[in-house]
Amino acid sequence: MDDLGKLVLRVTLGALLLFHGVDKLIGGIDPIVGMVAARGWPALLAWGVYAGEVLGPLLVIVGLFTRLGALLILGNMLVALLLVHGGHFLMLTETGGWRLELQAFYLLTALAVLLLGPGEHSVDARRGS
Repeated sequence: MDDLGKLVLRVTLGALLLFHGVDKLIGGIDPIVGMVAARGWPALLAWGVYAGEVLGPLLVIVGLFTRLGALLILGNMLVALLLVHGGHFLMLTETGGWRLELQAFYLLTALAVLLLGPGEHSVDARRGS
């Protein structure tokens, strides 16, 4: 059952975050480029969102280079927290939830996948990785 749990964890993380990546594939990353530039960071850094929200989730879903995919997601979420959500750490929503609960979910679930590995229901397991 542990391996089935790892599969559910991987697919949940990857699929839910991939929606954000697809949105950026369709709509572009100009707003992110603007935020990065406003911080004085290299604009090229904005392109990393595709690694963290498209490539990482796809790797995690299929379980290929799973830990690398989880690391890409983890890095993406750390940058998002610094870039967009720095002032939200102590804030609540109108309904009493933590303002950063979605970001925390992605960050901590990626950390769990990174630590646990892909499980038997993965390409990595079939490759012997």
